[in-house]
Amino acid sequence: MVVSENVLKWAMRLYPPLFFQRIWVVRFDKDFRGVKVKINKSLINNNYNNSIFGGTIFAAADPFYPLLFHQVLTHKGYKVRVWMKSAAIQYLKPGRKDLFFTISIAETEIEEVQQVLKSGEKYIREHPVTMYDRDGELCVEMTCEIYIRNLNQSETKDSVSI
Repeated sequence: MVVSENVLKWAMRLYPPLFFQRIWVVRFDKDFRGVKVKINKSLINNNYNNSIFGGTIFAAADPFYPLLFHQVLTHKGYKVRVWMKSAAIQYLKPGRKDLFFTISIAETEIEEVQQVLKSGEKYIREHPVTMYDRDGELCVEMTCEIYIRNLNQSETKDSVSI
């Protein structure tokens, strides 16, 4: 679905899995080239160590690369299937304060995706997410493996007729 940056920002802010974990979309960049997200530390997402629950941190990063790529490609006229195929996370320091992360997609990455999709292949690549606390200390490093397939390209399959 093609939407504006502002509509998607508010949809994600009110999306229950993010809203109830206090994950807040600060902004989507123009043309969906990036996003800034804040994880508010609260009683709701606090663990027994008085830091942000790891599941909340993981959930915060989960949807944004697929959303960005989907919106960029949909606005360019592609019909695509985009999802996060896998992820790896390293908790480097407990999130005892609000956490922030920014994701940016470079024009070269978008061009690479388009080339792969035009060739009939699937785009599967890892992309980084780094999260910092409000003092600028690195707390989390994550990689998200993103899968993109062009639904307008029919996949060729060997068929047998009997």
